[in-house]
Amino acid sequence: MEIRQTALPGVLIFEPRVFGDARGFLTETYNEARYRDVGLEQRFVQDNHSRSLRGVVRGLHYQEPKAQGKLVQVLRGRIFDVAVDIRRGSPHFGRWVGAELNDENHWQMWVPQGFAHGFMALSDEADVLYKCTSTYAPECEHTIHWRDPEIAIAWPDIGAPPLVSGRDAAAPLLAQAKVLPRFEALR
Repeated sequence: MEIRQTALPGVLIFEPRVFGDARGFLTETYNEARYRDVGLEQRFVQDNHSRSLRGVVRGLHYQEPKAQGKLVQVLRGRIFDVAVDIRRGSPHFGRWVGAELNDENHWQMWVPQGFAHGFMALSDEADVLYKCTSTYAPECEHTIHWRDPEIAIAWPDIGAPPLVSGRDAAAPLLAQAKVLPRFEALR
């Protein structure tokens, strides 16, 4: 497995080995010992699977308290996956990174606790699986507007208006967010 650092410390791209032939392929999507050996020592307690149509934008979501780290991968289709540092006091506060995850590259993005997460479906349908370090707690869920001009995410142009839920469309900007995690420097 190859590991790529991103422009945001803590956000990682994992490129698993894929063994393919005329019959199809096999790839190991998760092995606790292998991930621990490369520094991802999180315990995952919940898996989520979402299906989105082309142009659907989900996010930017986070939980605070009961923050969730997410290991995101695409089982079918293509997405543009995004992580935003929303930790008050972080030297990278408000910065984002994005990567295309798809069913051909099999990449995974690690979105640590303290980061907002979102994605845009680029294929007709996209099945996304993400492993979470904390269970879903609706009373702790928050959203930042996916088009916040201060964050300025360069969302792909899909040639049609994005499809966004009412809740995500009405989300506050990062500067207006009432509940944000705090940055804690690594010791």
